[in-house]
Amino acid sequence: MLGSVPQIFGYEVSRDEASELLAALFDSPITFIDTSNGYSGGESEKRIGDAVRKYGGVPADMVIATKVDGRDGEYSAERVQASISESQRRLGIDAFPLLHLHDPEYYPDVDFFAPGGAVDALLAARRDGVAEHLGIATGSIELAHRFLDTGAFDVLLMHSRYTLIDRSADALYDRAAADGVGIINAAVLGAGVLARPQEPHTLYGYLPIRDEVLHAARRMEAVADSAGVALSTLALQFSVRDPRISSTAVGFSKASRIAQTLDALATEVAPEVWDEIEELVPAQEFWLH
Repeated sequence: MLGSVPQIFGYEVSRDEASELLAALFDSPITFIDTSNGYSGGESEKRIGDAVRKYGGVPADMVIATKVDGRDGEYSAERVQASISESQRRLGIDAFPLLHLHDPEYYPDVDFFAPGGAVDALLAARRDGVAEHLGIATGSIELAHRFLDTGAFDVLLMHSRYTLIDRSADALYDRAAADGVGIINAAVLGAGVLARPQEPHTLYGYLPIRDEVLHAARRMEAVADSAGVALSTLALQFSVRDPRISSTAVGFSKASRIAQTLDALATEVAPEVWDEIEELVPAQEFWLH
């Protein structure tokens, strides 16, 4: 949403708002920014790059990670190389600390593992010093396992599949942690379902939300209210408190959300609250998988 995608999020984010947020972020305790070549048609990377230049460079303790994206049905080695060049130009960064292959599930006809294909292009980027670490960023658990099978990837980014209301990625995270792969857990607020569950919601994880999942979120909010904490606080802490997870990615577009997020992390939650939450997790048949 940093690049403004009103058709998804329902509101505009101006360049000035993005600039204010990024300036505050660079001076905050948060030290990780997740973006992608394809976010907002490249506008997210452009705005981050503008903020980096205005700041005088990437802050010393900040990790800016981006992702290569296919385009127009193509996800070849050449497209990967072009995606990298586009991101370098927008962000003003020559070498990325972390570079993901993004959303392979939307390219079912592409053989990512073929000699001279997309994975080989990423390996070449790492050999050439363009990427220090490689990641796979996907919503497909099956594909995540296949990419991890190559042994080429240092980091796994999964969205929507390890939250208060969906535990689809639990076994995958066990495998990744055992293999020494870093885990970035994203979309822990379920695009608002776990922040404002009483509002109408039609999607969870970019798919139609099941009634059972939405009702579980609303029952969990009642538990949170009784405990005097926000459901969004529980959703964030659920991810951060898991020792397998290296980083938790949450989306926001206003500088005020920085303090709100840090306050949520610092909020005390009684152990019995987590016990009550676990009793309300929807049955496995309602998870995304």
